[in-house]
Amino acid sequence: MDLATIREIARQKLSPACKVCPECNGVACAGQVPGMGGVGTGRSFHNNMEALAACRLHMRTVHDVVEPKKNCTILGMDLAIPVIGAAIGGISFNANNVMPEVDYCRTVVEGCKSAGVICMTGDGPVATVFDSGLVACRESGGYAIPIIKPREPEAVIEMANRAAEAGAPAFGMDIDAAYLVNMKRAGQPVFPKTVDQLAKIKRETKIPFIVKGIMSPIDAELCCQAGVDAIVVSNHGGRALDDLPGTAEVLPEIADAVDGRLTILVDGGIRSGGDILKMLALGADAVLVGRPLMVGAAGGGAEGVAFMLNKMAGELEAAMILTGTADVADVDPDVIW
Repeated sequence: MDLATIREIARQKLSPACKVCPECNGVACAGQVPGMGGVGTGRSFHNNMEALAACRLHMRTVHDVVEPKKNCTILGMDLAIPVIGAAIGGISFNANNVMPEVDYCRTVVEGCKSAGVICMTGDGPVATVFDSGLVACRESGGYAIPIIKPREPEAVIEMANRAAEAGAPAFGMDIDAAYLVNMKRAGQPVFPKTVDQLAKIKRETKIPFIVKGIMSPIDAELCCQAGVDAIVVSNHGGRALDDLPGTAEVLPEIADAVDGRLTILVDGGIRSGGDILKMLALGADAVLVGRPLMVGAAGGGAEGVAFMLNKMAGELEAAMILTGTADVADVDPDVIW
């Protein structure tokens, strides 16, 4: 299996929802929602890429780092590299129905498990989306983190407790989907959440609670007050609101505001091991990777997913050695030039 073959097979299967462009930057798929593009002009998607590309690495080669520590523990989960597969739900309408929803969940979860990490699974306007993630979670022995749309708190609590019963080590809510077009069209009510509602969800669930879609220090502080376990700095891959900054732009001030009180995850344009290191230097504890794993799944099944992750692991090791970084849990901000 090689990258060129994976990409070519994926291009044939995913087009036109995803064209598997030479550079996955959101330009060719702008406005394709449903699909894999960014909403409106696609600038939020593109801004993710531009913000991360603007961060340059500071090379250092006079040191003794030869076997950097790439593994870490996030919310009690041991990861071979600081990466979690991002949830991509609604394969039938977002990814050209490349495979049945349950098969996609099984594929990405199995591929992530093979590479030593864990994968998030999605939710959507039909019950099959969330239920497929629970199937993959059970079958894998708990290697999935189900993500729930920001429904009424009682619905979120019920679904989170079902996730716990399926063996999930954590659950999340993508609060940035509070006006997601797919849910709106399907008549599925989704809403922003108050601090009290977040606290209620945390209080009445059994496993760690992740809030995805935080783009400001103010919201990060409110999540700390609500007692959630982790946040994901995310603009929903550019698929929720046009003209948002890139996640790499807002991550440092959010990390400063949180000051270690909860776990910080981040997504948005992460395509390589070097990108992973940049996000860690900017303040994240780990990152989410989405579109590259979808390409791996479409082009090579679970083996393709693992291939993509192992490729990133090799790139991360090279970046760590060439910046003098000994441990992913202690990345110096000066790694960014």
